[in-house]
Amino acid sequence: MAAGSLVEKITKLKKERKAVILAHNYQIGEVQDIADYVGDSLGLSIQASKTKAAVIVFCGVHFMAETAAIISPQKKVVVPDVNAGCPMADMITIEGLRKLKAEHPQAKVVCYVNSTAEIKAESDICCTSANSVKVVQSLKNAQEIIFIPDKYLGLYTATKVKGKKFIFWEGYCPTHARILPEHIKAAKKQHPLAKVMVHPECRPETIAEADEVLSTGGMLKFAQESAAQEIIVGTETGIIHRLKKENPNKKFYPADDHAICPNMKKTNLEKVLWSLEDLKTEVTVPKAIADKAKLAIEKMLEIGRQD
Repeated sequence: MAAGSLVEKITKLKKERKAVILAHNYQIGEVQDIADYVGDSLGLSIQASKTKAAVIVFCGVHFMAETAAIISPQKKVVVPDVNAGCPMADMITIEGLRKLKAEHPQAKVVCYVNSTAEIKAESDICCTSANSVKVVQSLKNAQEIIFIPDKYLGLYTATKVKGKKFIFWEGYCPTHARILPEHIKAAKKQHPLAKVMVHPECRPETIAEADEVLSTGGMLKFAQESAAQEIIVGTETGIIHRLKKENPNKKFYPADDHAICPNMKKTNLEKVLWSLEDLKTEVTVPKAIADKAKLAIEKMLEIGRQD
């Protein structure tokens, strides 16, 4: 089916279903273009909590749709591809987390939103790459922080927060972990005038090569506000579509052409249409888990509302 025809069908059906389409910055270009809102994990969480739509079509990975379903239990949340998972979210187990909590009973658990609802339910507060520092700083009376599941985001956050002991889970994002310092160095050699921005999910030695360490939302803001005309981008390559779209007079270079999340790329226009047609790919979370997870998510969102 031609893309134009697909877009028309999606637009018509979206209106009939009273639906909103949310898409992550790592989605393919055609999916970003059809979305009502494109953003990072924090932005998408906020939009899910605010929307008045009856149906949320979540173009991302499974844990993101779970978060939307937890925040908005009265909405129907569907995903275009139920198999779009997250390797990092799968790296942590509930048994492992409970064991770690038992070993550190005074610690507070800070959970990156890139995790399952079950893991969020065992946590004190959630965070995203955009607000992890602020979230940890909000835990004024906590001397120990169990940071899960991303050790690299945790390590970066720890460099920005003084006076707390961090306990890390050995999880990581495979896509960001593959961006190495030599990729940054090679890109800088090829584009000597370019600024380098990388995601805090990258390795510490990769972060050390960057001018800016930013969430995807932060990258979009930096690209618009910076005087730099050329920028090397150290994150999943899908964001470059939006960077170019919003900054047509600037040049963007991926730090690594192979920094691609295969799960983020599973969604396409056909799947968006099918999910709207049959509404069968609904994501639900058991109430007992959702109620506990919502507390951790709401605490994170409340910090954002204080800005």
